[in-house]
Amino acid sequence: MSKTSFDQLYQSEGAKSRFEHVASEFEALYKYPATRFFSAPGRTEICGNHTDHNRGRVVAAAVNLDVFAAVKPQTDGVITVKSEGFPLDTVDTRNLDVHESEKNTSASLIRGVCMDLKNRGYKIGGFTAYTHSNVLKGSGLSSSAAFEVLLVTILSHLYNDGSVSDIEAAQIAQYAENVYFGKPSGLMDQMASSVGGVVGIDFEDLENPVVKALSLDLGKYGYSVCIVDTKGNHAHMTPEYAAVPAEMKAVAGMLGKEVLRELTSDDVINNLPKLREILGDRAVLRALHFFDENCRVDQLVKALEDGDFDKFLEVIKASGNSSYKYLQNVYASSVPTEQGVSLGLYMSEKLLSGKGATRVHGGGFAGTIQAFVPDEMLDSYKAGMEKIFGEGSVYALKIRPVGGTEVLAQ
Repeated sequence: MSKTSFDQLYQSEGAKSRFEHVASEFEALYKYPATRFFSAPGRTEICGNHTDHNRGRVVAAAVNLDVFAAVKPQTDGVITVKSEGFPLDTVDTRNLDVHESEKNTSASLIRGVCMDLKNRGYKIGGFTAYTHSNVLKGSGLSSSAAFEVLLVTILSHLYNDGSVSDIEAAQIAQYAENVYFGKPSGLMDQMASSVGGVVGIDFEDLENPVVKALSLDLGKYGYSVCIVDTKGNHAHMTPEYAAVPAEMKAVAGMLGKEVLRELTSDDVINNLPKLREILGDRAVLRALHFFDENCRVDQLVKALEDGDFDKFLEVIKASGNSSYKYLQNVYASSVPTEQGVSLGLYMSEKLLSGKGATRVHGGGFAGTIQAFVPDEMLDSYKAGMEKIFGEGSVYALKIRPVGGTEVLAQ
């Protein structure tokens, strides 16, 4: 895992004051200064909506919003983390069993990261930390994956000379989220955060995913990528999210396989009567989305490699269309009156007048949409969307070339 200078990593106004704030809060809390600094970015999914958990293909990118930490190693084996705005977490690394009472808490992630590092033969140890996140919670930018990758990055550098690979870091982070936190996520979020830049990832072999570095210079084409927070309610969304991989895997199971990657769309189509009768239409449609979305990832990778930005936008639109109609993750079926994502997509198309591209962002069901917006329309697009969803609901992002890293203060 990398080391990056502060000036190389942060160009935004306010970065230095944020650094000073985190260092100051650390010292005020622990009564001694921090000695090391670390960062892990949020991510934006570009294509491959809900494919990773069935060993599919994705394209994702790290973004210029991150979780930043001031840290000092400790010799007592205890990890203490204060995340700004949240309670203090304390975990003794000598007790790494799953604690059911910790499910859905950051303490569970700390414990899970330590356990998987230990299982893989890495050293673990204590530290104190103060973290500040500007990865918008509930934004689909995966603040949880950024926090998980941050923990792995800290332990990698403090106790293993930075020897944990980016791919292993993502796998460890996913283990913590799946087993200890209790969320059945795929590997895309953690991988994009740990690797950085724009990456195409093939998860056919989960132990050895194929990661391909890609280039996307939006400024060259006069575009920006925006995330729009439609202010959806995420309460009780975990069952909706969990149903997607469960239904896809149920289709695979009916056909004698573990995941859809081991099948083809023809396998599903040729068995439609039986699948529909036993699993219902939604599971079948979600499976068919998986196969088509995998193909779209290949098309998008080729478009980027060819420098064909029109084709890139075309694939983004097709991905969003499939997510809406077939994957069906734009709103929660349990709360049909709340459809902020659907409204956001409609208004985006209205405001962009056929230009750019929009799609549901991340896991879906509530929260955010992604929009590729021509720069000359950025101000009007932002004004129009914020009139509906509130001031500050539109975020223009930049792609960050670096994943989880130790930050070298100047």
